Amino acid sequence: MSAPNVTAPDDAVLDALRAVVGPEHVLTTATHDLTAWEQDWRRRHRGRARAVVRPADTAQVAAVVRACAAHGAPIVPQGGNTGLVLGGVPDASGTEVVLSLQRLQRIRALDRDNLTLTVEAGCVLQAAQQAAADAGLWLPLSLASEGSCTVGGVLATNAGGTQVLRFGNARDLCLGLEVVTADGRVWDGLRGLRKDNTGYDLRHLFIGSEGTLGVITAAVLKLVPQPAAQLTAWAAVPSLAAAVALLGVAQRHLGPGLTGFEVMNRLALQLVRRHFPALPQPLTEQDAPYAVLLELSDPEGETHARAQLEASLTHALQEGCALDAVVASSVAQARTLWHIRECIPLAQAEEGLNIKHDISLPVSRIPAFCAQAEVELQRHAPGARLVNFGHLGDGNLHFNVQCPEGADAAAFLRAHEAAINTLVYDLVRAHGGSISAEHGIGRLKAATLPRYQDPVALALMRAIKHALDPHHRLNPGRVLADRQAPTAP
Repeated sequence: MSAPNVTAPDDAVLDALRAVVGPEHVLTTATHDLTAWEQDWRRRHRGRARAVVRPADTAQVAAVVRACAAHGAPIVPQGGNTGLVLGGVPDASGTEVVLSLQRLQRIRALDRDNLTLTVEAGCVLQAAQQAAADAGLWLPLSLASEGSCTVGGVLATNAGGTQVLRFGNARDLCLGLEVVTADGRVWDGLRGLRKDNTGYDLRHLFIGSEGTLGVITAAVLKLVPQPAAQLTAWAAVPSLAAAVALLGVAQRHLGPGLTGFEVMNRLALQLVRRHFPALPQPLTEQDAPYAVLLELSDPEGETHARAQLEASLTHALQEGCALDAVVASSVAQARTLWHIRECIPLAQAEEGLNIKHDISLPVSRIPAFCAQAEVELQRHAPGARLVNFGHLGDGNLHFNVQCPEGADAAAFLRAHEAAINTLVYDLVRAHGGSISAEHGIGRLKAATLPRYQDPVALALMRAIKHALDPHHRLNPGRVLADRQAPTAP
């Protein structure tokens, strides 16, 4: 279904935008299908854009922002549109201009000695990874959506992924930014320094701000040398507590070489087997309550890495925190193991609509939280199915809920989604966690945030927003729910 055209052909802001980027790069529903920009990745929400504007470089982005400011038009910056919290899609008002960064794709520089890569915001993450690999280096930021998400969006949401355990979130891999401010100025912070104590660190202010404070147009990313070997292992474990114990064993034996530690519950893997039956299964212990995927990155070589990993798993088996384990014997087999993990969200989508939670907790609290949450979930919605998986090594779980087997998924969500969200988030708070680990707040959680965020923190966030975007034109209503209508300059 296409959205109705809510703009007049002679809309003054559209004329101004056409003068900046060319008529062919200002798209409206009068001439184009805007589904790719107006609909979220999960296809649960569809907004209406006043227009989609596609600038080619930073100068054009700045000119677009100035044109929108002059006409009082709100802006929604958008990268690859792979977000899960409605931060990069327009609302239903038909007033918001979607600022697509996808044409800003250049690799500007690669500095081997400084171990840095400078890329534009619309560069797809996989292309940035490949540019590093071509130089014999490694960009250790890996997401399931890396083939379509863009660097600007990854930084704007401070995305995580599977290697946060060793290398941190996106902000930990960024040394510099180029940003267009709300009034259309350009801040050039692309120096790529690891030490710079010359005042407030503006880089970290814009990273994770979800396009509400400025528009990221380029970044300097931190690279590391390619490991001499990377090995992947799969272990069946009897419980979440055992998975946490296995994490401790792996950290003691592998140290900083442990670059990935993912957990998946039984139902998550059953859904993958149901919807992707061609994928080979790694172990005979298919019905273990949980499975763990480990990655070791070793600077010495495969022989050393395999000996380390096998010794670590032997200790885990002896201590009872693993029931069975296998080390991938080839790169192809390792990719298959990771593919099983990455297919969980796709299998959930095939199974039907579901309730997603992107939460983080202290690793030590995860078993107690999950045990309590499962009991409360069944009390509230008997038969609801828990798909629990994620980045156990850094405390981030995707604690998702499918409707009971055979039930109407849409009806289940209408009846239970709000109450289940409150149930889960209240328990997250009680256990010292966060309601958003790596997906952000966007519009989806903006109204929920005040219930769980410290009031002083909210007041500071509002003050920063007002200072940098006093007319509330950049992504209004995202992160902070108290949307203020854009005002005249």
